[in-house]
Amino acid sequence: MKCTVLHNSDNRIRVHLEVYRMSLAQADVLEYYLRNVSGVTDVKVFDRTCDAIIRYSGEKSAVTKALSVFSFDDENAIALVPEHTGRELNRHYADRLANRVIRRVLSRVFLPYPVRAGVALLRSGKYLLKCLKSILRREIEVSVLDATAIAVAMLQGDFQTASSIMFLLDIGDILDEWTHKKSVDDLVRSMALQVDMVWKKEDGQEYLTPIEQIKAGDEVVVRMGSMIPLDGKVTGGEAMVNQASMTGEGIPVRKAAGSYVYAGTVVEEGQCTIQIDKAMGGGRYDRIVQMIEESEKLKSDVEDKASHLADRLVPFNLAAAGLIYLITRNATKASAALMVDYSCALKLSLPIAVLSAMRESSNKGITVKGGRFMEIISDVDTIVFDKTGTMTYAEPKVAGVVSFGGEDETEMLRLAACLEEHYPHSIANAVVREASNRGLLHEERHTEVEYVVAHGISSSIEGKKALIGSYHFVFEDEGAVIPPGEESKYESLPDAYSHLYLALDGVLAAVILIEDPIREEAPAVIRRLHELGAKRIVMMTGDNARTARAVAALVGVDEYHAEVLPEDKAAFIKAEHEAGRTVVMIGDGVNDSPALSEADAGIAISDGAAIAREIADVTIKADDLYSLVTLKETSDALMDRIHGSYRFIMTFNTALIVLGVGGILTPAMSALAHNASTIAVSLRNMTPLLPENPLGRE
Repeated sequence: MKCTVLHNSDNRIRVHLEVYRMSLAQADVLEYYLRNVSGVTDVKVFDRTCDAIIRYSGEKSAVTKALSVFSFDDENAIALVPEHTGRELNRHYADRLANRVIRRVLSRVFLPYPVRAGVALLRSGKYLLKCLKSILRREIEVSVLDATAIAVAMLQGDFQTASSIMFLLDIGDILDEWTHKKSVDDLVRSMALQVDMVWKKEDGQEYLTPIEQIKAGDEVVVRMGSMIPLDGKVTGGEAMVNQASMTGEGIPVRKAAGSYVYAGTVVEEGQCTIQIDKAMGGGRYDRIVQMIEESEKLKSDVEDKASHLADRLVPFNLAAAGLIYLITRNATKASAALMVDYSCALKLSLPIAVLSAMRESSNKGITVKGGRFMEIISDVDTIVFDKTGTMTYAEPKVAGVVSFGGEDETEMLRLAACLEEHYPHSIANAVVREASNRGLLHEERHTEVEYVVAHGISSSIEGKKALIGSYHFVFEDEGAVIPPGEESKYESLPDAYSHLYLALDGVLAAVILIEDPIREEAPAVIRRLHELGAKRIVMMTGDNARTARAVAALVGVDEYHAEVLPEDKAAFIKAEHEAGRTVVMIGDGVNDSPALSEADAGIAISDGAAIAREIADVTIKADDLYSLVTLKETSDALMDRIHGSYRFIMTFNTALIVLGVGGILTPAMSALAHNASTIAVSLRNMTPLLPENPLGRE
């Protein structure tokens, strides 16, 4: 692509593309292509002027080379553009705003007053109709105030003022709608399925395949605890699917051959083979929009109270206007009281503050499903942590393999990886990773695997029953035994590691030693959460008491509970509720799902089981426990912002009413100041709540 450099400075270059015109779609292709260039930190593309501003780190030559080979028709560049980018949305509302202002100016310049008065009379119809509908519903809303002010001006013969009021209301409506939709659109685009690899079924075998390589018509296998990555039809197997992300209904639905399943839903039980109908992106955007719209209903208590108060104040506005007219007999002063209401600002700016906080959190790797959960996190009393994958690193390591019964250590690790790779969990991932690091490739030699929640995996390989999981599952539930004469070897297993047991035909074949190092940041995070108001921090784990005690002492929790089952975690949280405490639970596995559901706000780790992420109200990134601190600080800052916005709106609009009654402001000026303050508060509420590095971390 031929380009001209218009300006060049340190780490910033502005170029002009030598094309006749640039469409919105082409501007998106250029922007996302450049964002994918190594070293580019920020890109702005201006389609009207065919210019681009590029900020970069490193050598400028990488940017200029990328531009020289760029083409709008490059399929690889086009593939980088997401389903929705926001450019078309912004252009739509910018054009609407510009057209409305231009029409206003042209009418004032070229149309005579009688014509303008007639136009104002016609345009007033929609406001009067809204007022009538509100009254028929027996609801006194802001539309009644607007229509009354317009009607009073026209009854006085002041069509100029009536026209100005309607113009300002139109501008306010466009800006309100634009601000809200932009907030939703920004949040939607920051969310993703977080599914990178899927099991593709081909010629009777399963292959772990990058999701972007899956095409319509391909078959993928999805098992218990995993998210369905793409839309499609079930061709084999049977599963109970949680569709809460799509329907809002948490009760799982049976899916068998012929049933249709949707991306983002989760298999709670069983497994199924799905023939893909829509490749990446198909239909997902609209469902995320629906989820966000639903989440807006999950208002925080302070939002809800402010919204109800705003509605209750509307009749008082009308009463005040009537009283002012009775006292002063001045319709202009009475109209000034009508042009100021509390509802618009409260109902627009406070939800925008929440949406903006959700978007800001999402940009930092935190997905929040509603403002109510941020208020809960701000007010939390008790925080409950699962240990593995939360207090400890999400990527535990295999420290060694101890074989029994004459089995080969390498073959046992190979078999363990073959079984574990089908189910997402931090320990399973560690086994698969260790086998990969040792170059142990494996074929799918086993029959269908069965996952037993919080216990382990059962399957059959070459006619032998294979079990892998916890001591409780392998020895107590399944009755496996230690090979005769190897009891002392078993007793000498090092206590410093967690143990994963593998048995074949009821006899212990290997113990995989799992090194589960504590996160370096965990003590600082626990300390900071205490400083931010968490009164009680609890750790719960299925590990033995010895391991739990050591971890609890190192990280600084207030108490710990060891050897707990999933129902024990949920029961503990229920007891906390009964004691009147607000509880937040953090977990990453299928076994944490009951506790995540029971908590006031459940927080899942992003690389944990899909069912945990689905059930949870918040998801945080896996590589940094500081995300919890960021979430708490963001939630606290959001509540402060909501309270501050509420106080400003009430004070400022009350002052406008007083100034209007005093004759200092005309109705048009009151409307202008009111709408301007609403937009100003809304725009402020879209600004970041926290600095880039809230804890001073790089």
